[in-house]
Amino acid sequence: MRTMNTTTVVGLLLIVAIAMLIVRGRKSAGGMANYTAEQFGDKLREKPEPMLVDVREPAEFHSGHLPGAVNLPLSGLKGYLSKLPKDQEILLYCRSGMRSKRAGSIIRGYGIEKIGHLQGGIVSWSGKLIR
Repeated sequence: MRTMNTTTVVGLLLIVAIAMLIVRGRKSAGGMANYTAEQFGDKLREKPEPMLVDVREPAEFHSGHLPGAVNLPLSGLKGYLSKLPKDQEILLYCRSGMRSKRAGSIIRGYGIEKIGHLQGGIVSWSGKLIR
């Protein structure tokens, strides 16, 4: 019986680790999709169009937001849950990605399944902004 050498074992472990990171990058702990800025832009162009939600506070939203976004601040999100569509994907973003992750958890807790968020938030976005 032939044994694997150390280099082969390390190589296999590295491949497994990279595969796990890729899978983990697509889905966060709550089942919410994590999208890079490029993937997020692709999702925005899909049909039917997803609902785009900026969860920053109003002053942040007015300083610059993605075209077509509605402002539903995380601080008051629970008051808007009944108005969110259950049959349409909801894409979330904030400044850095932390609030949109929290918003996604809240929305999933309400029973909405199709949710994604912009990794790195609006600071990672290089596309057009409305000011």
